[in-house]
Amino acid sequence: MHVFLWEMKAQLKSLLIWSVIFIVIIFMMTSEFSAYYENPEMLDIMSSMPEALMKAFSMDGANLTTTVGYISIVALYFYLMGGLYAVLLGSGILSKEERDKTAEYLLTMPISRTRLILYKLLAALTCSVLLLLVVLGSTVVAMLPYDLDNDFFDFLWLMGVAMGLTMLLFLSIGLFLASILKRYKYSGKIATSILMVLYFLSIIAALSDKLEFLKYVTPFKFFESSTLISTGSLSTSSLVISLMIILLGIMGTFLFYPKRDLHL
Repeated sequence: MHVFLWEMKAQLKSLLIWSVIFIVIIFMMTSEFSAYYENPEMLDIMSSMPEALMKAFSMDGANLTTTVGYISIVALYFYLMGGLYAVLLGSGILSKEERDKTAEYLLTMPISRTRLILYKLLAALTCSVLLLLVVLGSTVVAMLPYDLDNDFFDFLWLMGVAMGLTMLLFLSIGLFLASILKRYKYSGKIATSILMVLYFLSIIAALSDKLEFLKYVTPFKFFESSTLISTGSLSTSSLVISLMIILLGIMGTFLFYPKRDLHL
């Protein structure tokens, strides 16, 4: 438990910074909503935009003049930013012991590497959940001036679950990379590169029907807002794929990190 509290204290500054960034961006985005809210002219502008562009940024089927439609568009950026936080958290929470030269101290403690991973994982999960709650809470507060009905809260709940799964998926990727890479300096860079590649693949997948198979490759296509709105639920196939990746990433971390040579 000491390791868990230590990690929470170590991650507090980063969590606060990311929380402030999210809050500022959310209020900036929602402040623009007053120009769209119940404005029929925006529907004409949206209808004139290229269909491929609309799909690329998950704007197809969204009505910018409603609270649900507007939040559904910015949801993709929540996934992207949440995924970036999680993948850096996952790669950093394991590799920072080598970076900060504290690995030798940890090895002298009467605790196995497996338990060490468990406490670090619990701390990372706690930070991710707290950031998710900040995002959801800030979104509700920022949208309070408008008419928030049950449809809004139903979508916000689905978006929250989808964002949480996306963050957990990238967290597991970050942890796994930190457990297998010999050079701790590379884990964060590679993890971030993977996230950005997957994001651009999600954009490419929307440009042609021939590339539709990419929606099973990139997490940013797993829980599209248009699907959440039309079906009112998460895609079963995307849910299964996400849970499989998360499970494999965490299992791989527990398997490889205890055998990894640490640079003291």
